[in-house]
Amino acid sequence: MQKDEQKLNTSIKTSSIKNFFKRRCLISPPVESDPRFLPASIKNGIVACVALVACTAGFSSTIYFPGLPYVTEELHAQSIATTLTAALFVLFMGIAPVIWASISEYYHIRRFLFLIAMVIFMATSIGAVFVHNIWVLVVVRCIQSIGVSSGQSVGAGCIADLYPVEERGAAFGKYMFGVIFGPLLGPIIGGFLIMSPLGWRATFWFCFAFGIFIFLITFFFTPETYRNDAKYDVQLPIISSEKNLPENHALESTKNTITSTDDDTLSQRSIVTAIDVAKSVNIIDKMAGITVNNYKLSKKRFNPFAPFALLRHPFIFMPSITAGLFFGAMFATEAILPEAFSKTYGLASWQTGLCYLGAGIGNLGGAFVGSRLSDRLLMRSRRLRGGIPKAEDRLTANIWIAGFIFSPLGNLIFGWVVEHKLNFWGAIIGFGIQCFGNVQVMTTVTAYLVDSMPGRGAAATAAANFIRFGFACILSLISTPMIASLGAGWTSTLFACLSWLGMFIVLILKIWGEPIRHFSGY
Repeated sequence: MQKDEQKLNTSIKTSSIKNFFKRRCLISPPVESDPRFLPASIKNGIVACVALVACTAGFSSTIYFPGLPYVTEELHAQSIATTLTAALFVLFMGIAPVIWASISEYYHIRRFLFLIAMVIFMATSIGAVFVHNIWVLVVVRCIQSIGVSSGQSVGAGCIADLYPVEERGAAFGKYMFGVIFGPLLGPIIGGFLIMSPLGWRATFWFCFAFGIFIFLITFFFTPETYRNDAKYDVQLPIISSEKNLPENHALESTKNTITSTDDDTLSQRSIVTAIDVAKSVNIIDKMAGITVNNYKLSKKRFNPFAPFALLRHPFIFMPSITAGLFFGAMFATEAILPEAFSKTYGLASWQTGLCYLGAGIGNLGGAFVGSRLSDRLLMRSRRLRGGIPKAEDRLTANIWIAGFIFSPLGNLIFGWVVEHKLNFWGAIIGFGIQCFGNVQVMTTVTAYLVDSMPGRGAAATAAANFIRFGFACILSLISTPMIASLGAGWTSTLFACLSWLGMFIVLILKIWGEPIRHFSGY
């Protein structure tokens, strides 16, 4: 009898393990309950995993910054070619998230895309180790960029799956900590790795190991989170216009005109409301091609570049420009720091890497302060309005001090300290102050994009990332020639002016954001 019980228990355990791995290997596992009702500990764990995936983009882009002179020397490359390995990497980080987001929203998946992205990251990291030609390295780095960029857009969609608007600010603070901290942690680790016998190639061995770690963490501890808003939201919207239909479906009218009688209007609204209800119980896909009262329901074709179209809306384009200006200035500072510190202060590669610690501390402080204040100030604004929600409430008071004072002040301190060859600790502190302001602005702007585009958070973030990394690519390419011609002081002054310009754009959104959204039909 005991043997039979032992066999039964063993069989149950074996079956459970098999089911676990079978479920983990599914491309699109079913989401059986609303992800927003998951326990807080599980949601925090998922956010941590997503932040790890997101940090690989910035981490891998900067980990070999301290070794750029060695890459140029060993591969007998021109300096512009070496710079392209970083600049094009950033450019592709702006393009690829759009495709990742389109796939995610069309096929209703998040987790599987993270796993595929880590496989690409690992494969290209190994490929970079054995490169002996600078142009091959440029190509490998572009492909690597495509892999690591999934967390930049799909990750934002994952946050929207897990948290309602009033809790999203704190979650985005944790998520953005990974996004921002990655590019600052990379040079610190890279500075020490380059001192090994493997030189700059050791940085890519480390990336390979890091990719394995994140793949395993994601595989075992990250569930699928894609949330069908129409299915889980309590109040289903009554839609009376074609453009407000669910994003993956189109309502095609076979009429040339729509009559305005009360009966017709009621009938049309009933049709569209029925469509929403059908979607909420997952039968809308089966209705594709059916004509109801002269309305034909059809499923949209997959378009990987559809998120680019969101940039036609001013309330998406404007905050994207702000995020691009702030991130571009920060990334350009990261790119010029190794050469500026080695020439001005004669620092070794490992010492240069440690100089990024100030920026890391600034990011940590900014993420902490922003996550603490964002949701509280949002709820305060909502209470003052009698509980009526408004997307512009996300543009909270803390970002005005962060964007108008801290970020440009840090830029000015960094540039003019280097210009006059003052103590390098002043430049380190200045970069930290800049990052303290930057992370608060970028976190808030990203959360605003998700809040103002319900159900399309990943696509909106991907479109913004295209602008953000485009600015980073341009500013990092022109920063070195600008320092050579203008000096570090005036270059940093230009970056400070760009920060002020970005904040004036946000100010316009804060004042006139609601009519701007209404103009676009949202």
